[in-house]
Parts: sequence; C-alpha cells; structure tokens
Amino acid sequence: MTTPDPRRRVPRTDHLLAEPALAAAARRLGRDRVKQAVTGAQQRARSGEIAPEAVADAALAALPRSVTGLRRVLNASGVLVHTNIGRAPLSDAAREAVALASGTCDVELDLATGARGKRGTGALDALRAAVPGAGDVHVANNGAAALALVASALAFGREIVVSRGELVEIGDGFRIPELIESTGARLRPVGATNRTHPRDYAEAIGPDTGFVLKVHPSNFVVTGFTRSVGVGELGGLTRPDGSAVPVVDDIGSGLLAPHPRLPGEPDVTSTLAAGATLVTASGDKLLGGPQAGLVFGGPGLGAELVQRVRRHPLARAMRVDKLTLAALEASVAGPPTPVRLGLDATADALRDRAEKLAATLAGDGIDAAATGSVSTIGGGGAPGVELDSAAVSLPESFAADLRAGDPAVLGRLEYGRCLLDLRALAPADDDELAAAVRRAARE
Repeated sequence: MTTPDPRRRVPRTDHLLAEPALAAAARRLGRDRVKQAVTGAQQRARSGEIAPEAVADAALAALPRSVTGLRRVLNASGVLVHTNIGRAPLSDAAREAVALASGTCDVELDLATGARGKRGTGALDALRAAVPGAGDVHVANNGAAALALVASALAFGREIVVSRGELVEIGDGFRIPELIESTGARLRPVGATNRTHPRDYAEAIGPDTGFVLKVHPSNFVVTGFTRSVGVGELGGLTRPDGSAVPVVDDIGSGLLAPHPRLPGEPDVTSTLAAGATLVTASGDKLLGGPQAGLVFGGPGLGAELVQRVRRHPLARAMRVDKLTLAALEASVAGPPTPVRLGLDATADALRDRAEKLAATLAGDGIDAAATGSVSTIGGGGAPGVELDSAAVSLPESFAADLRAGDPAVLGRLEYGRCLLDLRALAPADDDELAAAVRRAARE
C-alpha cells in the first residue's frame, strides 16, 4: 500500500489566510506580508522541515511584532532625554492629538468660511502664550533647521559674528560652522576658545554683518580660565550706518521658562528678556514635545525678523507636518509632559517606588535590591547637572536579556550590576517593568 504524500496535507493558502489569527495579522500588517509568511511556512512543510499541521503557527511566528521595525523601549537608563531612544516621550494628550491629526483635519482650513486657513495656528498660539515676551514664533522641522533657516534668511552672503568657543559639534559629526556655511553665510569667529570679551564682538561688526550668534554649549562644560559674553552684554551693537545688529541665541534644549532644578540652563523667556532678538531651540528636549525647531522673536525687530524667516523659500522645505503641529500644541498647552514629570520627581518618591519594586521581585526569588542612583538630563541639555534618583539593582546578566524583551528595557551597567533607574519612567510603568524583569529571569 502506497503511503500518502504528506505534502498533500499542507493547508491551502486561502484556508490559512482565513484562519482568525492570520486574518487578524493581515489587518494589522497587510495581506501581502502575511501571505509571504504563509508561503514560506508551506514550503517548510513540503520540504519536511515542519509538520503540515504546524504551518499556521510557523507563519504566525515568522511575522514581525508590528508593521514598523521600531520597538517600544522602557527608559530605565537614568538619562531623562535619551537621544538614542527618541528623546522626549510624548504625553498622553500629545498622542491623542497625533491620533486625531492622523486623519483629515482642519490643519489649513477655516471651517467657518470654507476657505484656506492659516497653518499651525493652535501650536503658534500655545507657544506665544507660554512665552508672553515673544513678539512672534515660527516652527521648523528641527533645531538645526531653525538655525539654518535664520542664517539663510538674515545672513546669506553676509557675516555672522560668533565666539570661537561656541563653534560646537552638535552631534553625529555635524558642526555649527559647517551648518552655517552651508546656508551661504560667512562666519566671523572672534575671541579665543576659552575667553571672549564684549569688545571682540564690537570690533568685528561691519557693514556686512548679518547678525551676532550665541550658541549654548548644551552638551559639554568648559571650566577654569574662561569668559563668555551674555546676551545682555551684546545689546546696542550697531553697524557703521547706525542700523541695529540682531542678536540670535541658539539655546538648544527648548526650556521655555526657568526651572529651579536647572539654574544654569538658558530658557526662552529669560533670553528674550535679556535682549536677544531671536531665540532658536528644539522641541523634543526639555520642552518635552515632538521633534521641531522653534524660532522666537522678541517684540519689535524680533517679530519683524520672524516674518522674514517665515517668508523665506527654505521655510517651505523645512515645514512641519500636521502630526508635529498637533503634538507640539498639546505638549505646550496640555498637562505636564513626561519629561517635566521626570524632572520634577523627588528622590524620596523614586526611592519608595524602587523599594516596592525590589521587594516584589525579591519575593519572586530574583536577586533585586533598591539602591540610590544619579540621573542626568541628556539630549543636549543641562550638561553637568546630576539629579538624585533611585534604581532597582539586578545582576549584570539581566541587561542584555531586558533589551531583548518586548517591550525592551534599557538600563545601565554600574559596578557589575544592572541598574534600572526610575526617574524617566512614570509610576504607571512599574508593573510593566516588573513583568519584564520576571520574563528575563525565566530565560
């Protein structure tokens, strides 16, 4: 008697795609991707690698977790704004705003008249309300774009006077001099790398001066025999014809107003009050919102220059989309962002959470203990600032296993232990963090 060919028992493609689990996967990932996984599993069954009855499970196992290659990460690193995992996490309000804007919305429509409306009104109004001293505001697609747009609009073919000590590298190999020169402006460095005086700026001003640039060294600290010039010391600079020289201050981190824990970090409100004509900053650092570049102009000349920036042809190329506008408005006008909540968290509250987590995990037989920790701001903001924090200490081997989990957990290694610092995590994340540790302990 002839043995039936097992390949005849391999389920048909249409039958497999109709199975509830694979049908749900097709709605989530797309039918073509699921069909490709099904075809691959069928081929494995025909070659005898798996049983025909295992085809559906094999197809499901071959599918990615989501339609994107990105994976969710719980930030237990102790770095509040971590560039490698997307900088500022959005608030629930911002996520809801993004979900609303992801469909059709009135981003550029006046519903009262049916005519074209002004783009980004809500986000711009929120920024003006948060910085009452601003005469006008413009939003570009990131912090570097904001500075490049200002340089293009105000200093193409002209000079930008800047201290040698502020010609910094801003990350990933990109440097302020290269960014500025790509806009068609010319740099006029003044002073020394460690000391620059007001007279250095004054002596460099000429008929070709577009503006004076201040750049906050937001990712390093220089100490010792140093001297820098504050915005307030640069007011009143004029060209030979008597026209005022604008002062542009790139403060970097996007702090809108002073914060008691960051006394040395420049903020938009104080910088404009000190006399800056324009202030540029990022939206996804201490502001706690989406990636965006912000240009704030003071009253009078500053507001006029923001209008020039807004009408520059490159402003179109650097325009933000509706999702960014929605998230930015909600981040500024809505409840405190996760970054702000993490910054404001007290060491005592963090210690209580760490002790409860460690006790729970120890009760499960895991080598866990609460310990003191030191967290930092990160993300190119408040260099040198350290915040007392608390962490759950685990054996070093947990670090790799936690990163491989779903969600992944990013801790840090210190003195042969894996520390899970809680400052960047909300209390609502504690249960999920504990579950991730338990999964890692079983592997």
